[in-house]
Amino acid sequence: MNPFGLLAQSFAVLLALTLAPLLKGWIDMWRAWLGNRSAPGLLQPYRVLHKLFHKESVLADTASPLFRLAPYAVFGCVLLACAIVPTLSTDLPFAPAADAIALVGLLALARVFMALAAMDIGTAFGSLGARREMLVGFLAEPALLIVLFNASLITGSTSLASIVETLAHQQFAIHPSLAFAGIAFALVSLAENARIPVDNPATHLELTMIHEALLLEYSGRHLALMEWAASLKLFAYAGIGLALFFPWGIAQAQSPAAMLAALPLLGLKLAIGGLALALVETLSAKMRLFRVPEFLATAFLLAVLGLLVHSLLGD
Repeated sequence: MNPFGLLAQSFAVLLALTLAPLLKGWIDMWRAWLGNRSAPGLLQPYRVLHKLFHKESVLADTASPLFRLAPYAVFGCVLLACAIVPTLSTDLPFAPAADAIALVGLLALARVFMALAAMDIGTAFGSLGARREMLVGFLAEPALLIVLFNASLITGSTSLASIVETLAHQQFAIHPSLAFAGIAFALVSLAENARIPVDNPATHLELTMIHEALLLEYSGRHLALMEWAASLKLFAYAGIGLALFFPWGIAQAQSPAAMLAALPLLGLKLAIGGLALALVETLSAKMRLFRVPEFLATAFLLAVLGLLVHSLLGD
């Protein structure tokens, strides 16, 4: 393996670890400002992680080794997903593994570990949150796969690196199939990252929460890993969205100059995307839980409509 390639891949992973909490802080700050409230500091997620890592982890008497293993497994799966998503460059050692199906599989594996750990303790709210999380995943993952297949039909590959290289070098054109897929991806991203209108990341109401119900029994470093993994998952979805719909500016070489040139543009894209997400959450209301299947069914139908449009128009 090329030593510089390994160094470039390590830099991409460290960048994801660093920017993921910052992206969350940016979104929280804008949500507060748009809601006419005092905003937390941009670095507040780092302070929370620092505090949690220095606290003692308290475990229930009924906790099995799975409960202790789950935070590390979830964190590892999501971090690997961030590593294979081309955010800075498409010419990295992990690029051959950046297959759409493998990526969805990694995210699904992280969800399974979270659900199993939530049910492991045997509390009512943990089991409730696990069932809700699996319901969301059962409906969101097929829609995400169809979105990725829309791009793969245009580029002839299910590799995200190949998709970026093909779309970035094509003459600028508006693909109707990608337009439908983009709306579907936005809906799936809101559901998968526990954002309004599907879930509220700031709530602790037992009857409405999904993601937070999975973390009720965690504390200390275990909770820190889970919270960091949630930020990394949001960063991974942002990277997937940029790769599919805004691939311009991503480097296609391992040269330091190309990657450094792509870094400011990545920061600008994430800043705009975070602001857009905060605006959507501010203008939306939390929907009732039984409406979530309809919400995700709409995403799936839009993604399938994109496939049909591609088949009819051949764009």
